[in-house]
Amino acid sequence: MNAKSTGTLSRRHAMLLSAGAVASFVAPAAMAQSAPASYPERAVKIVVPFAPGAGTDAMARLVAQKLGEVMNATFVVDNKAGASGAIGTQFVAQAPGDGYTLLLAASPFTTVAASLPSANYDPLRQFAPVGMIATGPLVWAANSQLPVSNMKELVKLARQKPGALNYGSAGAGGVNHLVLELLKARTGTFITHIPYRGVAPATMDMIGGQIQLVTGTIPALLPFIKNGSIKPLAVTSAKRSSALPDVPSMTEAGLPGIDVVNYFALMAPAGTPPAIITALNSALNKVVALPEVLARFKADAVEAAPGSPALLGHFIEADYRAWRNVVKTQNLKIE
Repeated sequence: MNAKSTGTLSRRHAMLLSAGAVASFVAPAAMAQSAPASYPERAVKIVVPFAPGAGTDAMARLVAQKLGEVMNATFVVDNKAGASGAIGTQFVAQAPGDGYTLLLAASPFTTVAASLPSANYDPLRQFAPVGMIATGPLVWAANSQLPVSNMKELVKLARQKPGALNYGSAGAGGVNHLVLELLKARTGTFITHIPYRGVAPATMDMIGGQIQLVTGTIPALLPFIKNGSIKPLAVTSAKRSSALPDVPSMTEAGLPGIDVVNYFALMAPAGTPPAIITALNSALNKVVALPEVLARFKADAVEAAPGSPALLGHFIEADYRAWRNVVKTQNLKIE
């Protein structure tokens, strides 16, 4: 979705979402609590539910450093990887709502909860949104020899040869998988999904011709786009990316209403006092406006997405329910 401080965050999946009330993300019991004037009095832990070195980990370390500078406090990153991010996410869901344990959430926060029964956490009821950090689209990419140059031609080929095209994802239930299912649901096509342990090996197989398609972040695929090993067909968002200015958006590709982005956000356990949420949100909005942070975002092909906890809550609600609709529409059974 497009994430802007003044814009709406739930335009993606227009054909799958219906209007409705957005649930409250802050438990009523938390409303009576207040933040200590000296918060934070000790180190704040930002849990990353993925291994060190991943994009989510790098974002968490940047945010931890800058939040520490803005709040004159200590923020540390704690990696708790496993189960497609569910282990670390469950840990935060069960942590005390005291402001000292936070989650660096990314797209698996909602896609895994929507698609994997074993995820064992509720992104709407067990968490309080703190604030969005940044968003950026994925890019549809194809083997250089595939006889298509855009999404319209890809859809036409997929319709002519059901099941003949192979698509590699970073794993079942992730955003790379579900964006394919969304495309299939929207276009009535059948493209074979092959889960990998990450986008990198899928990309290598696509270059080698074992599969024909992937989606990945722009930084991950850009070197191969530049050297001609793969060809970009479109970015997954409703607007173009400044990092790939010549690559069309989904709207321009003839698929309006599809607006998929990877996102980074901070979440706290449900019951965290609103005053602490407010303090963290204020500091986070300052962080994402820092020139050095904006420069880092540009290098990573993402855009700053400052906003209120309520705005993030709307985004998470819409994202989660939209992916659940995709899972139901496609009758996905993921273990």
